[in-house]
Amino acid sequence: MADVRIMAKHTKTNAIRILESNRITHEAFEYLVNEENADGTLVARKNNRDVALVHKTLVARSMKGALYVFIIPITKELDLKKAALADGEKKIEMIPHKDLLKYTGYVKGGCSPIGMKKLYPTFLEQSSESLERVIVSGGKKGHIIEIGVYELLGVVNGQLKALVK
Repeated sequence: MADVRIMAKHTKTNAIRILESNRITHEAFEYLVNEENADGTLVARKNNRDVALVHKTLVARSMKGALYVFIIPITKELDLKKAALADGEKKIEMIPHKDLLKYTGYVKGGCSPIGMKKLYPTFLEQSSESLERVIVSGGKKGHIIEIGVYELLGVVNGQLKALVK
């Protein structure tokens, strides 16, 4: 049985419930949301976490309407051509922020790759494999989760692919 480590009492988001029910080791952090700490770099610093671990979750749509999830370091930019090739598409585009809730169940700033409405094809930036753990959104603004790279890939049925510029 895996050890689930929680730093402080936290709100149970759907992402955290999934990790706990599957006994996946993780650390959950909560922080006060305001304009000052909306940036992922500041969030990492406020939670005494390494900025290199923090990843953002992006959702894109193919020209055929299929949705894809991409998890990349916050300091990097998604290369849409590489992202399209990750699942054999010719072209993809980011979905508008206003559509995030409709497709994922999450809002901008709180979009976790874990526990979306559907399990979309999910890809993690290949260079993240060198990290032992990554930090992703906890599924609500003000919540983050630190989780092992392979634990994350397992829970989202994800694959490692080169995705960034």
